[in-house]
Amino acid sequence: MAEFDVDLFVIGGGSGGVRAARIAAGHGAKVMIAEEYRMGGTCVIRGCVPKKLLVYASHIQHEIADAAGFGWTIPQASFDWPTLIANKDREIARLEAAYTTNVEKSGARVVKTRAVFEGPHTLRLATGETVTAKYVLIATGGAPNHGVEIPGIEHVISSNEVFDLPQLPRRIVIQGGGYIALEFACIFAGFGSDVTLIYRGDNILRGFDEDVRAHVRTEMEKNGITILTGCTVGRIGRHGDEFTTHLSNGSSIASDQVMFAIGRHPAVANLGLETTGVAINPKNGGIAVDSFSRTSVPSIYAIGDVTHRTNLTPVAIREGHAFADTVFGQRTVEVDHSHIPTAVFSQPEVGTVGLTETEARAQFSIVDIYKTNFRPIKATMSGRDTRVLMKLVVDGTTDRVLGCHIVGDGAAEMIQLIGIAVKMKVTKADFDGTMAVHPTAAEELVTMRTVTARHVREAAE
Repeated sequence: MAEFDVDLFVIGGGSGGVRAARIAAGHGAKVMIAEEYRMGGTCVIRGCVPKKLLVYASHIQHEIADAAGFGWTIPQASFDWPTLIANKDREIARLEAAYTTNVEKSGARVVKTRAVFEGPHTLRLATGETVTAKYVLIATGGAPNHGVEIPGIEHVISSNEVFDLPQLPRRIVIQGGGYIALEFACIFAGFGSDVTLIYRGDNILRGFDEDVRAHVRTEMEKNGITILTGCTVGRIGRHGDEFTTHLSNGSSIASDQVMFAIGRHPAVANLGLETTGVAINPKNGGIAVDSFSRTSVPSIYAIGDVTHRTNLTPVAIREGHAFADTVFGQRTVEVDHSHIPTAVFSQPEVGTVGLTETEARAQFSIVDIYKTNFRPIKATMSGRDTRVLMKLVVDGTTDRVLGCHIVGDGAAEMIQLIGIAVKMKVTKADFDGTMAVHPTAAEELVTMRTVTARHVREAAE
């Protein structure tokens, strides 16, 4: 008899877990993957994919408004929220089925149930079945975190519930200043809702380049979004179908919906980890892993948001693939977490890769900044009051491009390709030597010639 029932047991059917299961099965491993909710995980079911669909939908109002400048007369447009949500649900159901089918085609077995550890190699399913595995991969992701308990917290929705609202809120208060908060603020504003964004810090998008933070805030405010920084939500009262959000600065806001998007925490609770000895990283609350996603227990690995390293879907997928290749594919693959391009699907979009200006100045003796802020060609006809920001952060000693930051339409698509160049250690001279594509916004990246700022760090005595 075999020592274990399966070679690999994966807990979590999200993007990272599914990739690991498929690749491991392709290497000949006997694989079982358990998902208690829906295959596809946060990204597919209630994250990146449905959010992007709503971004597309909300942006149509901008296109209709811009059309007049190009000679189009469009009759009064109408929007139906239930139709959008129903169509979104059909697409997500299709993707969920595809995820399940692709895993099963690889030879892995899918079990739609919860799995809990009973030891380093043993798992108990909610169905009552017990399974032993040579290796276990934890890929349970994360969950919204509402922070400290406040009066009225039961009235708050998260990024989980927002996709299933029965109707479009006319007024919504959103607390948060990161990806999710900004994206939904812009989504609802695009549908015509009155949006107020609350953030405790001095400005939104903490951790991003300062010019990006300032530019995005300006653009969002131009689009009618009220942004209140330096305060938090203290309590929430309900009066029939209306909510009153009381802020720490003493003011209050009436709305039809209140949403918190202030962070996510790793889904490590109730997994039975105490029976395994798996260590939790005290700095971030996620499962502690090394560069090969190994935990403190030799038979157990963890990838993606449950480790709370870099919480992005492509990172989880890359980590899952690398794990499967390393453990079952007879080749050692270590994931490089540097130079990860990322995008915020606000309106306008943000695309960024590499170091911010602040980070570069702390690490390099001479930093050159190339920056442009211009009105896009489309806006010259549409009349829309919007501007594009592009910025290159360059090592003044070696000419290497350390970071690139873009705010404007198409920023996400641009930064994916620029990410390749930055990872390959492209120089500013390489940018300068590349022929421009005209007329585009992206051509500005290869035509900026003037240093807009130079920072020289004084040598320590």
